[in-house]
Amino acid sequence: MTAAGVTAGAELQARIDAVRADVAALHGELVRYGLVVWTGGNVSGRVPGSDLFVIKPSGVSYDDLAPDNMILCDLDGAVVPGTPGSDRSPSSDTAAHAYVYRNMPEVGGVVHTHSDYAVAWAARGEEIPCVITAMADEFGGPIPVGPFAIIGDDSIGRGIVDTLRGHRSRAVLMQNHGPFTIGATAKDAVKAAVMCEDVARTVHLARQAGELIPLPQDAIDALYSRYQNVYGQSTDDRR
Repeated sequence: MTAAGVTAGAELQARIDAVRADVAALHGELVRYGLVVWTGGNVSGRVPGSDLFVIKPSGVSYDDLAPDNMILCDLDGAVVPGTPGSDRSPSSDTAAHAYVYRNMPEVGGVVHTHSDYAVAWAARGEEIPCVITAMADEFGGPIPVGPFAIIGDDSIGRGIVDTLRGHRSRAVLMQNHGPFTIGATAKDAVKAAVMCEDVARTVHLARQAGELIPLPQDAIDALYSRYQNVYGQSTDDRR
C-alpha cells in the first residue's frame, strides 16, 4: 500500500472511531431525557466521507453500550466483518436507518425512540399540529405521520423517506409505532428526538384544556427562518 493509501486508511479509521464514540455517548441522552425504556430505541451516525454508518447492537442494555460494541454497517445495512462489534447483531431497525442514509445523503444521523407522548400521537395516526413557537422554530410546521410498516426490512425506512423528503420536519411519527428523527449529525438527530417529545407532550396537554390556536403560516415561516439562520452561536448550539 502506498503512503497515501495508508494515510487515507488511518483518516477513515479516525472518523469511524469518532462516530463510534459519539453514537455510544448519545444513547445516554435518550435515557437522560426519558425517551426510551429497557433496550428499545437506537441512534446511528453516518461516517463522514464514506458509505458507512454506526449503530447500536440489538438488545444490549444502555449501561453496557460503549464505542467498541457499536456496530459498523455499510449502506445496505450489512455488518462490516472483522470490525469491533461485528460478532453481535445490529439493531432491528438497521435496515430502516440504512435506507434513509442511501436515499437522503444530507442526513448524518437517525434516531428512533419510544417516547410516551410521541408514541401516543402515532398510535392515533395523527400529526402534531404546529401551535407553539418552539415547534415552528425546530420543525417548521406540523410533525407528520408516516405509514404503518413492520420491522424487519426497509419498509420503515421507505416510509420515513417518503414522508420527510421535501418536508421541513426532522421528525416523523410512524403510525402505530413511534417517532424517527433525522439530522445533519447524530447529535442533531438526538436533539430533534428530544424536541419532538417535548412538543408532543405540550400540545397534548394544551388540547386537553381547550381548543388549540393554530399559528398562521407566515408566522411559522418567519420563526423557522430566524431560528434556523440567525438564532444562537452556531447550528449545533441553538437555544
